[in-house]
Amino acid sequence: METAFGRQRGNQNTLSAVATLAYDCHRSAFFTDQPYATLTLIDRGVLSADTRGSMHGEIGQTQFLPESILNYGTGGDLNIATNALASTANFLKAHGWRAGAGYQPGEPNFRAIQAWNAASVYQRAIALIGQQIDGRESSSARR
Repeated sequence: METAFGRQRGNQNTLSAVATLAYDCHRSAFFTDQPYATLTLIDRGVLSADTRGSMHGEIGQTQFLPESILNYGTGGDLNIATNALASTANFLKAHGWRAGAGYQPGEPNFRAIQAWNAASVYQRAIALIGQQIDGRESSSARR
């Protein structure tokens, strides 16, 4: 969703972005591990020092933070949809996603969406888009 389905992935230097956010941000505690994760990925050859992403350091079609790449990435280039979706599936499964369970607020899989992004407006938007993709419109979607 953030990348317009992969068309806009950002043009910020990832290492610079996460280092800046770790140092000077109202959520610096959240970002503190990101520069270390980025350096580990560079050391392993997964990323280069020139890797570009969003202004908050997210990379690829589904906007993975470097620490999430370390923990859930499949090892492939996250700018390729297959790799991005496989890594995203790993993340969601690790956060309790159960096939066939609901993903709307109050349903079992909504917690996995909440783990993906802390912003409640983002969580609701993902649930709404999923509902529309599934072909099920809610009363709020019809307004």
